[in-house]
Amino acid sequence: MERDLVARAASGDQEAFEALVRLSAGRLFATAYRILRDHHLAEDALQQTLVTIWDELPRLRDPDRFDAWSYRVIVRASVAQARRERRGGPVIRLLPDDADADPIGGLEPDAFGRVADRDQLERGFRRLAPDERAVIVLHLYLDLPLPEVADTLRIPLGTAKSRLYRGLRSMRAALDADARPGPAVAIGPPA
Repeated sequence: MERDLVARAASGDQEAFEALVRLSAGRLFATAYRILRDHHLAEDALQQTLVTIWDELPRLRDPDRFDAWSYRVIVRASVAQARRERRGGPVIRLLPDDADADPIGGLEPDAFGRVADRDQLERGFRRLAPDERAVIVLHLYLDLPLPEVADTLRIPLGTAKSRLYRGLRSMRAALDADARPGPAVAIGPPA
């Protein structure tokens, strides 16, 4: 069915393209968000991707390759968006309101640990280069095998492997650094 939609959309059928967008926009947005870690930037990357897909879909030779091709387009748009944005500045994320689930109106005791873990992972992931984030998202989040990740990004398999290795090593180092206790601070007048 998707093959038929791709073929019809490639020939200029706007309704087929709209149906194709409805089928693929969620996974494309999720991929962009995982790379960019910002809702608005991911929306911008998705918008750019959809325009690119509409413009270049007639040149797609094999409709069965639509998924891999669309991943390539969203990753490129996301990495380009990440490079345009400057790092820094706090990003504030709203957490879900758990008051309805807990009659006392607070979070269960373990929820604070989960929030702290998520925050620590987020900080580690933000420190990665966009190219490393792209490989990690495609391989670990989308569960693509590394040869398919390399094909999607049009990079050699060895490059995909090294970006995955470097990215995971960098995240591990960042998490370890965050876990180390800071220097002791003396309170009071100097002796």
